[in-house]
Amino acid sequence: MESAPLEHLAYGNEVNGMTEIAGGAKKLARLVKAWKYYNNVPISSFYLEMRSAKYLSTEKFFEPLEDICRLLEQLVKLELADMNDPKGIASRFAACSSVPNHDDALSKAKTGASRARKALDAKKAGNEVLAFQYLDLLFNGKFPAR
Repeated sequence: MESAPLEHLAYGNEVNGMTEIAGGAKKLARLVKAWKYYNNVPISSFYLEMRSAKYLSTEKFFEPLEDICRLLEQLVKLELADMNDPKGIASRFAACSSVPNHDDALSKAKTGASRARKALDAKKAGNEVLAFQYLDLLFNGKFPAR
């Protein structure tokens, strides 16, 4: 795979510096990478960083729960498709290193998206206890207690 690490870092920083996002690109990338780590999801951290930045590049604000939910749902909708280099320098890059890893990651992304949606719906309904329970499931028992 061709790479352009300085350009990709600049892209992430560019999105992260958008006034309406106010640092959200890096925060969202950290959240989704924590989900990956705690659930043993065989997906590239670089892919998650670039998808997080690309997703937030079109948003008007950053709200952690809403955005991790929508990002996970987007990953599922895209079926973890290969991604074009957002800077147009390197070639397309894959989410996973193999078909079995892709299948495993997609399955875990579907579960994660469902749990994130349930947490968001519970929060919107005013049920913070249930929202925290789903967040704890989303992060495989590692979400901080209230």
